[in-house]
Amino acid sequence: MQYISSLKRSLLAVLLAGSVSYVSAASMDMGEDLPEFHPINAGSKAFHWITTLFLLLIIPSISTSLAFANRLHWSLLLQCVSTAYSVIESIFLDFPDNVDNHENRTSKGTSWFLSILLGVTIFMGTLINGSNLVINKFYPHLARKHNEYGLSYKVYKSLSLLCTITGWVRVCLAPIALFGFCYGKHTGQCLAHGIMGSAFVLYSFVLSVVLVIPWIRKHQLGKNSNTVGLRSQEFYDSTVMMLWGIVNTFTEHRWGKEPWNMGDYQHTSMGIIWWGGGLLGMFLSRNNKRTFVPALLLIFTGWSMSEHVQFLEISTKVHAVFGIALMGAGLTRIIEISFVLKDESCSSPSGNISSFQYIPPFCLTLSGILFMGANEEQLQMVHDLGSDHSAYILTASSGAFLTFLWILLCLWFYLKLVGYDEEGEIVTHSYTSLGANDFELGDLSADETALENDDELEETAQVTETI
Repeated sequence: MQYISSLKRSLLAVLLAGSVSYVSAASMDMGEDLPEFHPINAGSKAFHWITTLFLLLIIPSISTSLAFANRLHWSLLLQCVSTAYSVIESIFLDFPDNVDNHENRTSKGTSWFLSILLGVTIFMGTLINGSNLVINKFYPHLARKHNEYGLSYKVYKSLSLLCTITGWVRVCLAPIALFGFCYGKHTGQCLAHGIMGSAFVLYSFVLSVVLVIPWIRKHQLGKNSNTVGLRSQEFYDSTVMMLWGIVNTFTEHRWGKEPWNMGDYQHTSMGIIWWGGGLLGMFLSRNNKRTFVPALLLIFTGWSMSEHVQFLEISTKVHAVFGIALMGAGLTRIIEISFVLKDESCSSPSGNISSFQYIPPFCLTLSGILFMGANEEQLQMVHDLGSDHSAYILTASSGAFLTFLWILLCLWFYLKLVGYDEEGEIVTHSYTSLGANDFELGDLSADETALENDDELEETAQVTETI
């Protein structure tokens, strides 16, 4: 009886301790005893960031669409606006944190790099259209030959695209500078989240380009065509994954120089499966064949990330949703390739885009935004502010919706500029007098042009016979 009595007392003590801890946790959830957060000049900083978002990311992306559509003058005008703001921001406007009231070197360095890059891009653009004052005054013999530089226009378009990518980095680094994140031991973790998350967003952009641009989507050869020497989208995906896997395998842990820990095992094993699966994908996708391997690698990566236990519960749950989004991207990609397209090219049997085909790139955008926002300091701040994982995930997901909308709007604007709609139909016959060879994102093949000419000859012959 004494043993049973002591057991009851022990059990009662455990229940009381659990109740106390539950009440404490509940009081934390209700917002009590939370650390106070008082940002300095929050309104002006928010306005500064929104202005930077518009002038250093949205405007350069519009100018890039104009550049690829050969609308050089409008593209240069917008880039001049972005350059003026970028230089003023680099000199006078900072994103200072609340600790020592200064902007970190990486963010400020990115600002100066973007200013210089925009200046070089404008220089190349004015060289093409003959309005470059420096070349006209000091090197007139080069100014007379600017139209002979066939490579210069491609360089200008590449620089314009690089300005948009650098603007993305600048906009993403500004909040990190404002909140004072990523110092000391947190730097590596922030870099990993920023680079990998942005890579998923970039992958989404690539898949969106292949899907939306009609002469890329429609003029890929199917499995029943002569495909020797051609490459499918999965071949390039597998190649990049293989190279990325090799880098991860030998950089996430210093082999033979430090002891292994759980994080090293997790990231190194992910690198191994990426280069192993990438090699298999390269083999299966030869001769323009479709394959499931890149999508399957996304599923394995998403599952692994969803199983990573983090220090904070909110971090564990955010990583879990990130993993689910990445697995969703891989699963829907397999369904698209195998069942919607039946191993054919990127267009459906009708030649149009099916609504299902937008799911894989959106899931990639969602996973990228979630992973970028899942670094430990940021989630610690969210936890300290009294928010929970569901509210944070919904907010990050709204950012993913807007990011994917931004990608599609840029592609839609480019198609409108060159006179096409998303279904590949010509909507106007006056599109800056561009020929098929002027399109940088894809050209009509010579074989298809010959087929079109043959069809016209057959129709002419039939009309002649009828007469």
